[in-house]
Amino acid sequence: MTGGSGRGARRPARVRPYSLTGGRTRSGHVLLVETFVASLEPADGPVDGPGDPVPTGTPGTRMLPEIRAIIELCRRMRSVAEVSAMLKIPLGVVRVLLSDLADQGKIRVYGTGRGPGQPDRALLERVLVGLRRL
Repeated sequence: MTGGSGRGARRPARVRPYSLTGGRTRSGHVLLVETFVASLEPADGPVDGPGDPVPTGTPGTRMLPEIRAIIELCRRMRSVAEVSAMLKIPLGVVRVLLSDLADQGKIRVYGTGRGPGQPDRALLERVLVGLRRL
């Protein structure tokens, strides 16, 4: 069939989420849904080196589109949950990818203000500013 809704119409192939992490489900960093992350370099950064983990691409190639999208999105400080929701990537996959990027020095992981005593004032102010924007 030649119609867009017929049986002959093909959809673009979708990469399974676990393939983005090489089947890994655990991350080296504790990344709660409210943990903030931010990029330390532009998304069109350097080509991956031989020591870089699998998710950013094979040695000598450019970053995977998902990695590039995460770095671009995190130019502004975002929570792990925001990254997952905005890119429509499962939370567990985003945690593994963010952990890899943090290990490579491409993003910075910020605290969540969950320390002993009073909550972090800067965190509360960022939340308040975000709520006012809504």
